[in-house]
Amino acid sequence: MKKRILITGGAGFIGSHLADELIAGGYSVRALDNLSCQVHGKEARRPDYLNPEVELIIGDVRDPAAVLKALRGMEAVFHLAACVGVGQSMYEIEKYTSTNNLGTAVLLEALIKNPVERLVVASSMSVYGEGLYRTAGGTVCHVPDRTIEQLKRGRWEISGPDGEIMEPVPTPEWKPPSLASVYALSKYHQERTCFLIGRAYGISTVALRFFNVFGSRQALSNPYTGVLAIFASRILNGNPPLIYEDGGQRRDFVSVHDVAKACLLALEVPGASGMVFNIGSGRSRTIGSIAESMASLLGMDSLKPFITHKYRVGDIRHCFADISLAADVLGYRPEVEFEQGLVELAAWLERQEPADLFSKATTELAARRLTV
Repeated sequence: MKKRILITGGAGFIGSHLADELIAGGYSVRALDNLSCQVHGKEARRPDYLNPEVELIIGDVRDPAAVLKALRGMEAVFHLAACVGVGQSMYEIEKYTSTNNLGTAVLLEALIKNPVERLVVASSMSVYGEGLYRTAGGTVCHVPDRTIEQLKRGRWEISGPDGEIMEPVPTPEWKPPSLASVYALSKYHQERTCFLIGRAYGISTVALRFFNVFGSRQALSNPYTGVLAIFASRILNGNPPLIYEDGGQRRDFVSVHDVAKACLLALEVPGASGMVFNIGSGRSRTIGSIAESMASLLGMDSLKPFITHKYRVGDIRHCFADISLAADVLGYRPEVEFEQGLVELAAWLERQEPADLFSKATTELAARRLTV
């Protein structure tokens, strides 16, 4: 008999790809999703891309009745439902705290009444704040946040005690959290609360800290989604990608197909219980180079990135994943090369008609003095 799996946020970007992976692996999948208009548009209907074998329950993760209904008969849960976006979280504080923190609390209370074999919670690389750095002397360390005075002067890089530029290095799971946004705070709260309740009630729990996930089905008209989707919506509307700071900040971009496989491993590997894993590509790329690659793939080489030389509150300079723990324990190996993933994304993008709402989002941030 097929094992029955619930995915909260299962009609979204990562959730729908995970559903495909689970169904291909012989699982039965139910999704709980509120079909938020920021993600799914005003129609709020079942997305065409959602696997027809997925049983969709339309409901909010903060609604105890909807969550209890969705949990009936389930043997494992992937908790992906969340509001996503560093910038927006800094002014829609109630929305992010309610959806991410309260939603997790509602789910966990329901799980106490309806326990499952395993709970896998989606966390985020944002909990690290700045990644790890190496000093000129070779010491690896974590660093304090950049000061507003430094950022106002356009000194973007992390400096050592003697003013020397420090070298970013891959960030492992043991790095202490540095919560630079309401979104980061909410994701850390989600993972810690899941572990706390999981231990208390004997629910095997795993947390996955996703880095910058990209691929098809991302909400292109959501100006607070992944940076690649934001760049794509700008370019497809004939607008240059807009980049904060100088474009030299480094991130880890990982294909949604690799993320879905990592989720399946987190479900199936017995030794994963009680652990946190970075899920990324293990490589870093600059934001500026990403924007240029996307414009080139979409045949818009003339749309050079617009560098703002401004800082957005909540942003960090460099962070990319050390994935050795996931490799050792889960057997996780990213398979989709970045260039291969971009080609697939570009092919999907050509069939989309996204609205470019990024200018509106930047105006909202500026009005609240969240850009410097």
